[in-house]
Amino acid sequence: MDSPFPRWLRAVTVTIGIVLLACGSALAQDVKYNYAMGTDFAKYKTYKWVDIPKQNHPQQLQDQQIRAAIEADLGTKGFKKTTGDAADMLIAYQIAVDQEKQWNAYGGMGGLRFGGMGTATSSTINVGTLVFDAFDANAKQQIWTGEATRTLDPSSNPEKNQKNLQKGVDKLLKNFPPPEKK
Repeated sequence: MDSPFPRWLRAVTVTIGIVLLACGSALAQDVKYNYAMGTDFAKYKTYKWVDIPKQNHPQQLQDQQIRAAIEADLGTKGFKKTTGDAADMLIAYQIAVDQEKQWNAYGGMGGLRFGGMGTATSSTINVGTLVFDAFDANAKQQIWTGEATRTLDPSSNPEKNQKNLQKGVDKLLKNFPPPEKK
């Protein structure tokens, strides 16, 4: 199904979304994950990047920054990146940015409740989502998925943005692989 928005507008929106996703704020980040129960994650040692078809991708710099953040986290967990066909696991990411309206009402002289005059303003909030997926390379089955969603607040400092992106990815991948049951 084709999007009603021109391709260039989708590309700009995705790029802005990636930049914003990397930006920090004190606002909470919502992280969810799920995995294939009974999967022996100890058997996965290597991974290879794959692209999800028909998915908008960010500009090259943002793509490199997201991949670097994910690779850094996977590296600390002992996973090794490969470009050959001998990978145990295939990984991919997706991004999305949604806009929500926030309404703020202010009352005066007794407030709206008592018949006084009031003012209501609206503002647009950008909400970004980063989804990470892992697949068993041999079985071609998804073994893990996680998503991190947060309200976005941009910064003009690229180093700060990368640091915040890394923190977000670390939080997203905190339970990858899932903790072993005792």
